[in-house]
Amino acid sequence: MNLPEEYICRMRNLLGDEELEQYLAALDEPRLYGLRVNTSKITTEEFEKIAPFPIRKIPYIENGYFYDGEKYQPAKHPYYFAGLYYLQDPSAMTPASRLPVSPGDRVLDLCAAPGGKSTELAAGLRGEGLLVANDISAKRAKALQKNIELFGFANTLITTEYPEKLAVYFPSFFDKILIDAPWSGEGMFRKDPDMVKAWDEASPSRYAAMQEDIVRHALPMLAPGGYLLYSTCTFSPLEDEGTVMKILKMDPELHPVDIDGYEGFSPGRPDAVPEGVDCLKKCVRIFPHKMEGEGHFLALFRKDGTKEDPVFVRKKKSDRKSLSKEERFLWEEFAEGLNREFGTDRIETHDGKLFYEEDGLPSVNGLRFLRKGVFLGECKKNRFEPSQALAMTLRMEEYENTLNLPADDERVIRYLKGETLLSENRASNGGQSAGTGDEPPGDGWVLVCVDGFPLGWGKKTQNTIKNKYHSSWRLM
Repeated sequence: MNLPEEYICRMRNLLGDEELEQYLAALDEPRLYGLRVNTSKITTEEFEKIAPFPIRKIPYIENGYFYDGEKYQPAKHPYYFAGLYYLQDPSAMTPASRLPVSPGDRVLDLCAAPGGKSTELAAGLRGEGLLVANDISAKRAKALQKNIELFGFANTLITTEYPEKLAVYFPSFFDKILIDAPWSGEGMFRKDPDMVKAWDEASPSRYAAMQEDIVRHALPMLAPGGYLLYSTCTFSPLEDEGTVMKILKMDPELHPVDIDGYEGFSPGRPDAVPEGVDCLKKCVRIFPHKMEGEGHFLALFRKDGTKEDPVFVRKKKSDRKSLSKEERFLWEEFAEGLNREFGTDRIETHDGKLFYEEDGLPSVNGLRFLRKGVFLGECKKNRFEPSQALAMTLRMEEYENTLNLPADDERVIRYLKGETLLSENRASNGGQSAGTGDEPPGDGWVLVCVDGFPLGWGKKTQNTIKNKYHSSWRLM
């Protein structure tokens, strides 16, 4: 790999001559591919039994696996569309796995897009508590929204705000905060050679200034007794240990704590920055020549004190708009087929679009956000149309009228491409059957599933199931 001479010189200062050669040799090795199982939908043991291609356990990630990305395309398999796994660089799985999230926590992923870390944090909540996933870029946040909806999470708030704005709304609110701040990307050179072209000698200084600004506004949002994890995908001491030193100076109530280890992890380097302190050794550096993964840096902090109930600075009158009589009727008519409770007292309407809020979602008057809770669907003239997000939130047994197809059934691919399915008595005339050998689904809305996992909706009328799979999610 052709690297800038200035970068090689700096890595020599960090690693020494012998280890530098090992690092450079590792960059010439093939990149690694990983997937992370969505444990909110399936256990790792269950996934191992149905995995449609060879996988190998990532030893430092409980629910992570390597796969051959040159031979297989997991993003085109139906299980990907069912939200059973997320494709992610193996070492990039580490930050979310080392932030100790528990059910009921209030969690903030501050720089969240495209959602690799957010989806793991939300899975750790087990449906209890709240995840606020934020990205200042509305364009990038749309990818974040899709991944959160694909994984089927309900207790989420997706915002597109600057950290200083969030800090006004959420003082001392979050039990856990993840800051995977913008970085110069040195740890991703093997995975993405274009990042080499974008790097210059001033990159670390520019990104370090951004990181300092982000951290400064994030720290006041951490509750007493809470944990904050700071991470980057770079080797620059200025962005790594240097930012950790700034964090310690900004908030004396924060203290670095040990991170669950692995034999390939390397400790932080106190000698890499001016005024380095011994506690920097609690940080973790990941190098591609020492373990199977790209470059990464992690630092975990705990704030003094004990957990308390948060107090909102802005207590405004609820912005929730109650359902009209017609909207309530249309929703309740559809909900007769549900085996899951969505209380109408938690449903609000915006121009006919219905949203369901789980417990714990605060008022967001004045904040820019893409999604609060679950988008249930839309009330149109004399009918309710359920959303893709609702389909992914459900389990197959939570809806009465289902069509469950095996993953190797060609009708699954036809469905994901947006094609119409035909019922059994039309198949004899050359059409594609919508039956599975059991009783075909009844007329009305049908939850289409693959091996028991929802994919989306169809609308059955007599012998035809009209495809209602989300157009922008379709398999191309």
